[in-house]
Amino acid sequence: MVTADPTPALLPTYAPYPFPLVRGEGDRVFDDRGQAWWDFYGGHCVCATGHCHPTVVQAVAAQAASLLFYSAAAALPVRDQAAARITAFAGMDSVFFCNSGAEANENALKVALLLTGRKKLAAFAGGWHGRTLLALSVTDDPKITEPFADQLVPTLRLPFGDLAALAAADFSEIAGVILEPIQSMAGIKTAPRAWFQALRAKCDASGTLLILDEIQTGMGRLGTPFAAQFYGVRPDLITSAKGLASGVPMGALLMTAAVAAKLQGGDLGSTFGGGPLACAALLATVDVIESEGLMANASAAAARLREELAGSVVTEVLGEGLLLGLRSPHAAALKKHLLARNLLVGGSSDPTVLRLMPPLNVSGEALIALIIAIHAFMPEQK
Repeated sequence: MVTADPTPALLPTYAPYPFPLVRGEGDRVFDDRGQAWWDFYGGHCVCATGHCHPTVVQAVAAQAASLLFYSAAAALPVRDQAAARITAFAGMDSVFFCNSGAEANENALKVALLLTGRKKLAAFAGGWHGRTLLALSVTDDPKITEPFADQLVPTLRLPFGDLAALAAADFSEIAGVILEPIQSMAGIKTAPRAWFQALRAKCDASGTLLILDEIQTGMGRLGTPFAAQFYGVRPDLITSAKGLASGVPMGALLMTAAVAAKLQGGDLGSTFGGGPLACAALLATVDVIESEGLMANASAAAARLREELAGSVVTEVLGEGLLLGLRSPHAAALKKHLLARNLLVGGSSDPTVLRLMPPLNVSGEALIALIIAIHAFMPEQK
């Protein structure tokens, strides 16, 4: 008698690594056999300050021992401190805390629709913003959006970084335009600074809110606090998550004073958003980024990789700071080669591009291991 396979207790989502991870320290993670792996994937761009940074661990432990949780029904000093710290770090005026990147984007798009009274959004080809309904509306990934097509908000989709297409677009009915300053999943695609300036000017002229999805580009990853500073543009709204609290789940919707002044009490809300553990982790994260010079390290590490990977199977290093893409005609084989040498990297929707999203305190030892392994790769290893 043949019996059906039992339903797994944990619903399968992504294909995991072929080994379980049980511990992390700095820029390495360790499997259940005690084997160390250099982490250039960073838990998908999350571990900004490295794994289990002592300052973050101590902050979370101390907060857990004093007040594990209370909702926004109570004023919490740690939440007020976190709000002041992240708005100053980002160069924005006010913040709404939530729990994830998708939730931050969902609320940003909702704010744009609410405040403008318009019914349409705009986004860019290759953009990826999350799996909630408004986020799906602006995400360019048919395999996850098509099943919900009749429930999504009408969205104008433009080519990313194209000045002529931007100039020709009609934003008069667009509530908000959202973009990743660097398109990560699409293969680390970038746009020129002048294009960001033109987009800001077009939004100003049309009354459209400009939303930067900085879920991956923020928290020092480009060598500046956020990509807004890197590209010299101040949006109306910034969304943040991933590295925001060094791995403690947290999202944030940052906004200008002009946007915040138009929102009423009750327009936004979250039970767990801005919980004390996450706020303590955020404060520690910003402390570490600033006190340990991690933004400078991100820029220096990127420059070193660009210089030392010249002449290898990597034909181009894409991106900025420590959100990088390695272009190679042998990307799939190179990824397997690196995994066999205990180096974790990410793929992308571009089959020729691997992604690097390591901790911002990635060490010289880790960089050397990656550089040596890439130079050792032979194209016939496919």
